[in-house]
Amino acid sequence: MIVYKPLLKLLIDHNMQKQDLVKNKLMSWGTVAKINKNEPISFAVLNKLCNYFKCQPADLLEHLPDETHDDTKP
Repeated sequence: MIVYKPLLKLLIDHNMQKQDLVKNKLMSWGTVAKINKNEPISFAVLNKLCNYFKCQPADLLEHLPDETHDDTKP
């Protein structure tokens, strides 16, 4: 599962809220809703965020293993 905890921490570090991302035209309210539900967002949005924060994608999202993941398969 992909989670956006690092992005939320980055917002706190920059004294920003999710609404600021919409105001700065980095994403729509629909994308904010996806982030709130840990749903996939587009690479275009990730690219905008990376450019804005001067960071790498790993600074915005994190992978957590699914509980049902079978470690015997690649």
